Amino acid sequence: MKIILSRKGFDSTSGGVPSPIFPDGRMLSLPIPDKQSHISYEEICGCESATMGELVEQLASMPRTHRAHLDPDLSSQSIPRLNGWRPIFGQLGASEGHIQNQHIGRGDVFLFFGLFRRVEESHKGWRYVRTARPIHALFGWLQVADRVPVSSWSAKDHWALYHPHFARSPHPSNVIYASAQRLHLPHHASEGISGAGTFQFYSPQLRLTAPDSDRPGLWFLPNWFSPEHRLSTLSFHGDAARWEKVDGGVMLSSVSRGQEFVLNCDHYPEAIPWLRGLLSPV
Repeated sequence: MKIILSRKGFDSTSGGVPSPIFPDGRMLSLPIPDKQSHISYEEICGCESATMGELVEQLASMPRTHRAHLDPDLSSQSIPRLNGWRPIFGQLGASEGHIQNQHIGRGDVFLFFGLFRRVEESHKGWRYVRTARPIHALFGWLQVADRVPVSSWSAKDHWALYHPHFARSPHPSNVIYASAQRLHLPHHASEGISGAGTFQFYSPQLRLTAPDSDRPGLWFLPNWFSPEHRLSTLSFHGDAARWEKVDGGVMLSSVSRGQEFVLNCDHYPEAIPWLRGLLSPV
């Protein structure tokens, strides 16, 4: 089994601002803008604190009618669904090529992370807390049941055709990953945990950015993430200079761009109970 740390949602280059963490701890990943999509921000449900359309207007100065790349699509409540819907995620091009070079398939788990920042309500609506720093945090997961190129997608599975990857070229590298119904982790009980979903509330265990760091890409991870004496490393992070052992864990200077970072759990067996612990309160 492999775990893929997958960067998604608003950031400094896509959307221009972080996704929000609300005063009650709720977190909501904002999908990146996408002019080819058929779905607008105002059509996507937000959370109890705000609608998606309000948030992009107030935080990113973007019209609520702007089209959104709803991907990964992890919540049944985001938009109206057709029968048969299940959570899905699309990838293409070089990022999909990297995924396939890492032999990702059935049973592997995407852990989605993005750029987040705390917000507060003002008389003009939502705004970022001035003293709050942007951080990288995990916001969702998807265990792969099926990997299907858009060009091979069955016509009878029309429940998925809203997804923005169907508005792109049906190239073999344009691929849909469909979720398992229930999570299955080898040698660890996971009954009752969905095969995909979102973390509704922020908690420190979802944070990747090191405490007090003003650089979101400087991560503080459990010490077993260290590649020392391992047969592989987190993909794109093979340079030993990126890793530093510190009290209580390991610091990683993560690459500034890149979408999919793959960890082979055969070489890091500690990753599976760690993942189970992340999902246990969901």
